[in-house]
Amino acid sequence: MAIFKLKPACKNYIWGGRKLIDEYKFETNEKILAEAWMLSAHKDGMSIITSGKFAGKTFGEYLQQEKIFEKFPILIKFLDVKDKISVQVHPDDSYALKNENQFGKNEFWYIIDAEPNAYIYYGFKKKISKEEFKRRIEENTLLEVLNKINVKKGDSFFVSSGTLHAAGSGVLIAEIQENSNVTYRVFDYGRDRPLHIEKALDVTKLEPSLNAKNFPHLADCKYFTVDKINLDGKILSEIGGTVDEKNSLSVVILEGLGKIFACGEEVNFQKGDSIFISANSGDWKICGSCDALLTTI
Repeated sequence: MAIFKLKPACKNYIWGGRKLIDEYKFETNEKILAEAWMLSAHKDGMSIITSGKFAGKTFGEYLQQEKIFEKFPILIKFLDVKDKISVQVHPDDSYALKNENQFGKNEFWYIIDAEPNAYIYYGFKKKISKEEFKRRIEENTLLEVLNKINVKKGDSFFVSSGTLHAAGSGVLIAEIQENSNVTYRVFDYGRDRPLHIEKALDVTKLEPSLNAKNFPHLADCKYFTVDKINLDGKILSEIGGTVDEKNSLSVVILEGLGKIFACGEEVNFQKGDSIFISANSGDWKICGSCDALLTTI
């Protein structure tokens, strides 16, 4: 049983900005920060435990030491999209395991914040053929057939594997996903980065994607469940639950201040904190004034 805070692994990509540095105070030696991997046991970037008896260990080292999960199934990120993200797609598990030796990726996007006229691309406007898909990639007309959606703070989207997607400029996103780092770029606005056209042709769903709602949850699939809480500190100032032997709980703080109680311990939190409560920790309680995303496996 354990409860602790995590320091994110920081990733600098060309489309990133400074919101995660200036507003969330994440530490990096770079001038911009595209992604903060808030909860990660992936070899490409592991979160670091910063509180409790496991302080100083990577999240992966903790899982290995405690013999928890042979492969931890989820990865949680914050994305600061200052410039447009490439149009991309993720494979499913069977294709990724065969071709990339890691799992595929289903993911969930929660829009933390969005500038006026911000948008994402989410699948196609209508069904197209594989031949048209390939031709439009070659002719740089792919954007014409993509489903463009204006977004605002609080919007959410489940991006299943095979769904072509991208984010436009000025979007801050919380991403909960399978523990994978496989992405196939299809269109990158002329930037000098590799594309993965043939693999994308293999895995992309060529019809419109439905953004399934999972009330009472924001997202609910076989990999993870995501809920959002809002405590105003007055009418509603606490919420709680139980973590049994089959699960764990990840809490990422979008706004606010407060405390989490679990395992006979308490952890203070503020905006941008990532807290993990391990399996079989029993009752937990969050007190304060905050917005947060809660993820269970």
